[in-house]
Amino acid sequence: MNFIGIIPARYASTRFPGKPLVMINGKMMIQRVFEQASKVFDHVVVATDDKRIFEAVEGFGGKVVMTSKKHRSGTDRCAEAVSIYESDYDIEFDVVVNIQGDEPFIYPEQLKEVAACFKNKKVQIATLAKPINNSEDIFNPNKPKVIVNKKQDAIYFSR
Repeated sequence: MNFIGIIPARYASTRFPGKPLVMINGKMMIQRVFEQASKVFDHVVVATDDKRIFEAVEGFGGKVVMTSKKHRSGTDRCAEAVSIYESDYDIEFDVVVNIQGDEPFIYPEQLKEVAACFKNKKVQIATLAKPINNSEDIFNPNKPKVIVNKKQDAIYFSR
C-alpha cells in the first residue's frame, strides 16, 4: 500500500496565529511534525495557504504545496494537496494520512498504528482517540472529542 502523510498548516489560526512557525527548542513546530512523520512515511508534505509557512518548510528541506485559502478544514486542504502532489510527482496514493500540524511530539508509533488500520480492506478512514480522564477536558474547546459506538466506530466529533 502506498501512503502519504499530509500536514495541513495555516498561519491565520484564530486561536494561535502563526503557530506552525513557533520555535520549540530551536526548531519550528511544523519542522518537528514533518520530521516525526518522515520516520514513518516515505512521502510527507506540508499543505499550506501561506507564503511564510511555504518558505519555512522549503528552508528546512521539507516538501510543501500551496493550497487555497478558502478551505474550511484541514481535511479539505489535504484533499487538494494530495491531488497537487500526485500530479507533480506522477504518483498515486492508496492512503492519505492527515497529520495534525500542532503535534510536534507525535510518536511515530502512533502514525504506524493509524496506518495499520488500513490492512483491513474494509477500512476507509481511521483516527486515533483516547479516553478523557478528567472533567476539565470535557469543557476544553482546545481538546477535540469523539463519541464512539460499542464497536469503537467514531460517530461524532466535537470541540
